[in-house]
Amino acid sequence: MIRVKDPNASLKFYTEVLGMELVSQSDFSDFTLYFLAFDHSNGADSLETKQQNRTNREGVLELTHNHGTENDPNFQGYHNGNSEPRGFGHIAISVDDVEKACERFEKLGVTFKKKPSDGKMRHIAFILDPDGYWVEIVPTRLNLGAGEV
Repeated sequence: MIRVKDPNASLKFYTEVLGMELVSQSDFSDFTLYFLAFDHSNGADSLETKQQNRTNREGVLELTHNHGTENDPNFQGYHNGNSEPRGFGHIAISVDDVEKACERFEKLGVTFKKKPSDGKMRHIAFILDPDGYWVEIVPTRLNLGAGEV
């Protein structure tokens, strides 16, 4: 679970940029929970089936929106864990082609923390979501010389 300031911006990022879909939403008086996942059924599963099987998946991202933060000009944002004190670091998604994914992210105006051409690890990238959380982009198959992982 990660906390988000503006659910509209975050939902747009995770659905339109990363390709996840909103599987379910739970509204409470002070906060709303949004559950996102990738659709591995190629559209065959109904929304009801996806909601029922939400916890039977390999990974579900929960976004928590504490009501009012989106309109609070004094809201400082959430700690992303990558500055002191360090804690949470990032989430990761795998893609078939990191370079192609990054080209698409660039066209969409996504902010990069690290492009594949930066640093020593040229097979990965890091992008930032609207709240500054790091999202690592890794290849589905990684060739490390001694075989694929």
